[in-house]
Amino acid sequence: MKNRLKVLRAERDWTQADLAEKLEVSRQTINAIEKGKYDPSLPLAFKIARLFAIPIEAIFEDETEVETSPS
Repeated sequence: MKNRLKVLRAERDWTQADLAEKLEVSRQTINAIEKGKYDPSLPLAFKIARLFAIPIEAIFEDETEVETSPS
């Protein structure tokens, strides 16, 4: 799943450790989410969205959506 977590974090001058502390997860979890190696649980995704005060869809993008080709 693509996400904007790294960009949002950088805009606030937060380190991965800062964000991890705010979300009560490990720095490794933040790193894995940012690199797309780990998709957060739904409760964690909601917590992230609340922290940044934006909708989940503005942070995470589902890569499994099939693009339709023009006919």
